[in-house]
Amino acid sequence: MPVIPGAFEDFIAAVPPSGSLIGVDLGTKTIGVASSDPGRMVASPLETIARKKFTPDAERLLALAASRGAVGIVLGLPVNMDGTEGPRAQSTRAFARSLSGFTELPIGFWDERLSTAAVERMLISFDTSRKRRDEIVDKLAAAYILQGALDRLAAMRRAGAVEP
Repeated sequence: MPVIPGAFEDFIAAVPPSGSLIGVDLGTKTIGVASSDPGRMVASPLETIARKKFTPDAERLLALAASRGAVGIVLGLPVNMDGTEGPRAQSTRAFARSLSGFTELPIGFWDERLSTAAVERMLISFDTSRKRRDEIVDKLAAAYILQGALDRLAAMRRAGAVEP
């Protein structure tokens, strides 16, 4: 299945009506990974992958997706505050294109603006040590990104735009 470059609604149309989704926060040093429940109500952090090279990174990500019975992957897209796409967004789209060569799962995007900052603020408010924050921030950011997508999906269901 190809990367779904357009609207989130196009991605949702490409995935089955139920089954878990994988959320991804792609960084230069790590990849945060989260998963939804099969009913797509709640996102939970799974793992932070220390980046090595593309192939082992993709294999680990897809192994996590398979272990959760995932039917699609949502990549956080780091757009600029003005909505334009800079080098980081282009890099994320390139990662998605490469990943699509390894899987049939549909791959979509979700605006991740300020996700890591929001998670950092939350962890600081919980008085989490810097060391512990560094260990968990990426997978929590992936869960934050995926939860945003799940909340949008829930709104689409309420509006009758997709099957319940």
